[in-house]
Amino acid sequence: IPFKRGDIVDRNGTKLATSQRVYNVILDAKVMNSDEKYVDPTIQVLADCFGLDKSDVEDQVEENPNSRYLIMKKGVSYEKAQEFEKIDEDDENYPNVNGIWLEEDYVRTYPYNTLASDVIGFTVSGNVGSNGIEASYNSILNGTDGREYGYLSEDSSYEKTVKEAQNGDTVVSTIDLQVQSVVEKYITQFNEENRSGTTLGSKNTAVMVMNPQNGEILAEASYPNYDLNNPRDLTKLHTEEELAALSDEEKVKELNSLWNNFCISSGYEPGSTFKPFTISEGLDLGVLNGDESYVCNGVLHVGDHDIHCSNRDGHGTQSLKVALENSCNVALMQIGSAIGKEQFVRYQQLFGFGQSTGIDLPGEAATIMHKEENIGQVELATMSFGQSFQITPIQLATTVSSIINGGNRVTPHFGVETKNAEGEVTHTFVYGQKEHIVSEETSTTMRYLLEKVVSEGSGKNAALEGFSIGGKTATSQTLPRSEKRYISSFLGFAPADDPQVLALIIINNPQGVYYGGTIAAPVCRDLFSNILPYL
Repeated sequence: IPFKRGDIVDRNGTKLATSQRVYNVILDAKVMNSDEKYVDPTIQVLADCFGLDKSDVEDQVEENPNSRYLIMKKGVSYEKAQEFEKIDEDDENYPNVNGIWLEEDYVRTYPYNTLASDVIGFTVSGNVGSNGIEASYNSILNGTDGREYGYLSEDSSYEKTVKEAQNGDTVVSTIDLQVQSVVEKYITQFNEENRSGTTLGSKNTAVMVMNPQNGEILAEASYPNYDLNNPRDLTKLHTEEELAALSDEEKVKELNSLWNNFCISSGYEPGSTFKPFTISEGLDLGVLNGDESYVCNGVLHVGDHDIHCSNRDGHGTQSLKVALENSCNVALMQIGSAIGKEQFVRYQQLFGFGQSTGIDLPGEAATIMHKEENIGQVELATMSFGQSFQITPIQLATTVSSIINGGNRVTPHFGVETKNAEGEVTHTFVYGQKEHIVSEETSTTMRYLLEKVVSEGSGKNAALEGFSIGGKTATSQTLPRSEKRYISSFLGFAPADDPQVLALIIINNPQGVYYGGTIAAPVCRDLFSNILPYL
């Protein structure tokens, strides 16, 4: 007796993954062959009721004439099973049918197809979760099969024993179906509007929406996505001719890329979205007091290198506030130099860089940071404005949460609690926090500075009337630099003075314009224009 795998639901109880009862068609060939009169009617029913090819059935029976258990068809619906149950040995249309029985089973289904595919994952044969929550919470979602069997007692009477199946528990997630739907709508829209022929608007567009106060992730998606009910389908990405030309090895590579959760499993250079880290560190150490002034001539000579600002003509004289609004590399390099490599590395460790965030999904990629002994003037300069190292999007979102929530390092997560088949809570997940990463005063200052980035600086395209929004733009170049490929991103939060929602938008290798403030910030504005009123 098969167990039913537990559901995965959103924070409001909407089913994102469930198990639907189906039936396997079993043929007892030995019973059917016990009398010649059973053979033709039984095979005819298999053809008429279940759509099986009569010659295929005959071939299987010929190969296994005494088998008590031939699986003829899997995953038959309840409706089709009821249709068969109406047929019996006395049915005038199908006299003498014998040897067919239906075995109960379950099939995993995903009511919203592609929605939250990165987060949910799917199952493979044997109720084994692959990717996402299906993999992380596999042992909780799975139950234990039951058994029904008979035996002869001492007085030769037949006794039947039933050991009921124990169904798996339901996992309640932090995902909000409405927020997730909005995210997927706009990243699809971006890619379609910026499509060039058969090429999407970006190699990958990833978005994460979380509560910076406690690490709950309300939505997370990347595009292109895939259908959880048919995870090996590549027809959205290729024509029939292209698919036919792909080798098996190439198809596997494509599928692994499609299933990859960019927000968790891919490292990248964060660029200017990392600048709040450098400034908050300077404020917390007392290296900065907020009244500083910097002169940018478009380039700074560091060691034996000229390192340019994004504005090669220079920003001129600017305050700390304006330097962040302008996303000035020269000012950030000067701040990094004032901090020094020892303190810079110490704060990296405080914020958790180089460590796992503790997120409850599989496949979190490691961060790639410079070791202190390998950091020279040039490395410190480039690190200060977010280049020459790699972190994951989830690492960045978690770090910025610490900066804007009062200084607490939260644990990003999807699991809320588990419930049994009767709806009773069986376990509530608890996630740790580390307090005082930065001071409350530093956090207050950073919220103010990042709000000015949106209201007055490079993040203006994320501004939304009626809401106070903070954020930071970024445009970083991927390796090798010679290929001139970019990652455009924007990290926004609202309300700016008391952040409850944080959104990170990353557009990997966009077509055409690639500046984060131009293409990523408007996506955040569109998201917030829907998400904030809803919440």
